[in-house]
Amino acid sequence: MATHFTPEAMKFLRGLARNNDRVWFEARRAVYERSLKAPMLALVEEINLAMESFAPEHVRPPHKIMMRIYRDIRFSKNKQPYKTHLSAWWARRGMEKTSGGGYYLQVSPQGVMVAAGVYMPEREQLLTIRRWMSENHAGYRVMVKKVMKAKGAGFEGIDAQGLTRMPKGFAADDPADELVRAKNWGVHAELPAEIALEPALAREIVRRFKLAAPVVDALNGAILKGSEGMEKNRSTLGRKPLF
Repeated sequence: MATHFTPEAMKFLRGLARNNDRVWFEARRAVYERSLKAPMLALVEEINLAMESFAPEHVRPPHKIMMRIYRDIRFSKNKQPYKTHLSAWWARRGMEKTSGGGYYLQVSPQGVMVAAGVYMPEREQLLTIRRWMSENHAGYRVMVKKVMKAKGAGFEGIDAQGLTRMPKGFAADDPADELVRAKNWGVHAELPAEIALEPALAREIVRRFKLAAPVVDALNGAILKGSEGMEKNRSTLGRKPLF
């Protein structure tokens, strides 16, 4: 049976946006468990089954893919305890604790966002991807352009949050330009909120994930290749005599 949400779920999220506190949430926890958490886990499982054919390295148990609704407020000025959306992140196996390339889903009363790529990678990954972009920018641009031109997908490039100047170690006239200056890479699509209430929800998400899979695979390939190179360098340095 195709998984989707009910109007009750959207009503809960709208209410949470107006009453973002523990008292309000706990009084309605049963609604959250029944109409939001359970359907989200079922949706992730449905998407997992489809991803086995094109992104098996990203398939994990649904409870590890669905993101917590609780916000991390330790270092934030915004002390509201809850997110006002549901979200899920399909990390690549072995990259669960890093920022490798993956697939992201966000559901809210404002719409459904589907994204694929790398977001704010850790320092070593950031440098690795930038070096890879410097050498492979032409092929990457062609790949992303093809994804964004896919009929009916509605893909756009994600917000690169790029630097205003080239990072240290890269030429000012590097032809990769904005791809080297970027902090994020990939694509995203904004779908209307109504799709969250329709049986076609999983199908629409999977279709876009599959279209974007080459981009995710290329970015992860760059990270993995760069990591292997760094490990070899460390091993070589470790074998050198101290004096």
